[in-house]
Amino acid sequence: MGVQLMDSPAIAPAWSSFLPPCVRHEDDDLLVVAKPHGWNTHAPAPHSGEGLYDWLRDREPRWASLSILHRLDRDTSGLLVFGKGDRANRSLAAQFAGRAVGKVYRLRTDAAPRPRRSDALVESLPHGGWRVTSWLAKAGEHQASRPRGPHGAEAITEFQTVGAGEWIARPQTGRTHQIRVHAAALGMPIVGDPLYGGSPAPRLFLHAEQLGFVHPLDGRRMEFVEPAAFDARLPGTAALARAMFGEGETNAHRCWHGAAHGHAGWHVDRVGDWLLVAGEGMEPPGEVAGAWPSEEGQPAGIYLKSWRRDVRQATREEACPALISGAAAPPRFDVRENGVRYGLSMEEGYSAGLFLDQRDNRRRLLAGHVGHAFPWLDGGLAGRAVLNAFAYTGGFGVCAAMAGARVTTLDLSRKYLEWARDNFRRNSLAPGEHDFVFGDCFDWMGRFARRGRRFDVVLVDPPTFSRSKDRGDFRAEKDYARLAGLAARLVAPGGVLFCSTNAARLAPEDFLGMLRAGVASAGRAVRSLHYAPQPPDFPVARDEPAYLKTAWLRMEG
Repeated sequence: MGVQLMDSPAIAPAWSSFLPPCVRHEDDDLLVVAKPHGWNTHAPAPHSGEGLYDWLRDREPRWASLSILHRLDRDTSGLLVFGKGDRANRSLAAQFAGRAVGKVYRLRTDAAPRPRRSDALVESLPHGGWRVTSWLAKAGEHQASRPRGPHGAEAITEFQTVGAGEWIARPQTGRTHQIRVHAAALGMPIVGDPLYGGSPAPRLFLHAEQLGFVHPLDGRRMEFVEPAAFDARLPGTAALARAMFGEGETNAHRCWHGAAHGHAGWHVDRVGDWLLVAGEGMEPPGEVAGAWPSEEGQPAGIYLKSWRRDVRQATREEACPALISGAAAPPRFDVRENGVRYGLSMEEGYSAGLFLDQRDNRRRLLAGHVGHAFPWLDGGLAGRAVLNAFAYTGGFGVCAAMAGARVTTLDLSRKYLEWARDNFRRNSLAPGEHDFVFGDCFDWMGRFARRGRRFDVVLVDPPTFSRSKDRGDFRAEKDYARLAGLAARLVAPGGVLFCSTNAARLAPEDFLGMLRAGVASAGRAVRSLHYAPQPPDFPVARDEPAYLKTAWLRMEG
C-alpha cells in the first residue's frame, strides 16, 4: 500500500512512500506495528545495526518523534505501540506503569508443566492454569529468578493452556525475559529458547498476540490482535523482509547473511526471480534453496559466486556467477527497490549491478528525509545539483534524479556509465538532461574544486582499495580523511556530503573521526551528522561484525 507524504515539502511529488507492511495502525498519537522475530526493538549499542524503532524513526518525517513505551526481545515477534508525542507518551506510560495495558502472548512448548521449581512462587488458578511470581535480576546474558529477596524486580505472569503444546501468557508486569523465565520455572521452557532450557528451533516460539489500551486522546479502548504464525517456515531474513517492504515495492534484498543465520562466510541474495549465492568455496550449504520461502514456489534459478582474491586478474567469464540450478536469467533483467527499477546482469563480471546494502540510503534521497535529527535541504532536491562519485551503475543518481535533481554521474568505467544511463531510462528519466563523466574520480573531483564547481549534495562511495600510477594507492582504512576533504570542497554552503565505506576493519568511530578531520582540512564545518549502519536484512553477528559504515553530513552555510 502506498501513501503520499504531502506534509513534507522535501518529498518529490513524483514519488510515493510505501508504508511498511509491519504497520498495523497509525494516527496523530500512535503507531502500532507487528515486529518480526530476529529484529531488536531498538539498537543495542551506538553504531550497531538499527532496531525496528530506529529504522521507523529515521524513515518518515512524521515518525521523527517516536518514543519507546515497551519492548520485545529480539527473538520475540508481535505487537508494539510507539507514542508520537508528549500526550501519547504520558498517557501510555501511565497505563503501562499502572498495569492497565492488556498484553497476551502465545507460546509453544514441548514439555508438560512440572511446577516444582524453587526459584519462583507457583500458584494454581481457579479456572485452570498457573500464576508465577518471582524476582528477576540480570545475571550475564540471562535473568536470574528468586522467589523472594531484596534484589531484582517483581515479575508476575499467568499461564493458561490452549491445547497441543500451546499456551497463553498474560504478563502482569513487564520485565526482561519475564515470560521465558517463568515458563522455564513451570518446567515447560519455550521451544527455540536454549538460554532457558528450551528445545532448539529456527526461532523462539513466543509471540505478542494481543495488545489493548485506552487511546490517549479520546479515551476509547483500542484492541489489536496479531495471530501467531509459528508454522510459517520463513528462513533467514524472510520474516524481516516482509515487515520492511512489500513484494510490489522491493524484490531485491539479502536472504541469508553469514554467521547471523548459521552459515559463516556465505551470503544469499534475492535478485528478482533469482537467488545469488556467494561464499568461500564451490559447494554452497545444502539448505541454500531454502532461503526462498516455500509458499512462494521456487526461484527461477540459483547462481553461485565464489569469493575471489584475484578478481582483478580474472576474465569476465571467470568472475561471473555460475548458474547451478534452474533457468538462466536474461542478459539484463529488472529488479525493484523502493519502487525504483534497476537493471541487473549475471553476465557482466563479479557484481550483478546493485549493492543491496545501500537500499535505505538510496531511499533517503527519494524521500528527502535522512533521519529524525538531520535537517534536509529546504525544498528538497528539485532543481539541485548532485554529484554521484564512484557511481558504479548510478543507483544513487537515479534516486536523486527522481527527486528532481540534476545529477552528475562520475565513474572510471565506460561500461558502468552506460549501465547508469540505462537505469535512468528504466525509470523514465532522460539521460540527456544529466551529466555522465568518464574518468578517475579523484582527478575529476580535484578539477571541479579548482574550477569552483559546487554541488548541493556530494555522494562518495569509493572502493575499499584502488591503485593509480598518478596518485598512488587509496586504502579506505588510512586515506578516507583525504577523500573526505576533497569531497567537502565541492559541497555548496549548507549542502550535504554522503560518505560510505565497506572496510570491515575500520571501526565506525575511526571512520567518523576521519570524516571530521577531512572536512576540517577543507576549512568546512559540520552542522549535523547522521550515521547509518548496514540495513536490518544484513544483521550483525559476533562472528561477523558490521562492515558497512555510512554517514550523512550537513555542512555549515
